[in-house]
Amino acid sequence: MNPELPNPDESTPSGLPPEAEETGQPTARRATWMEKTAAVLFCVFCIELGLFLLVYPWLDNYWSRNWLIQLRPEWTSMLLSQQFRGAVSGLGILNIFLGFLEVMRLSRFARP
Repeated sequence: MNPELPNPDESTPSGLPPEAEETGQPTARRATWMEKTAAVLFCVFCIELGLFLLVYPWLDNYWSRNWLIQLRPEWTSMLLSQQFRGAVSGLGILNIFLGFLEVMRLSRFARP
């Protein structure tokens, strides 16, 4: 068995990075471009999915040809009910709200 070598990028036993232990205050880590891009794409995804779930159940031409209705014909009355469509639209509103919350949190990537 080979002994593990210490990684210089790891934090010290106190849990703080080595630079922070010297000054006593934690240093802020800059976000990578991948983290920023992922955050923006997550916002866009949430808002798009929310808009889809908000509108799609009320398009009768498309919703009545839903693959779930064709898979389980006994569920047709439930899937076509106004209450179920409202529940799906409610999930859409929650997704839109989550997307806008994440847009507000994008300021965490602003440079100090």
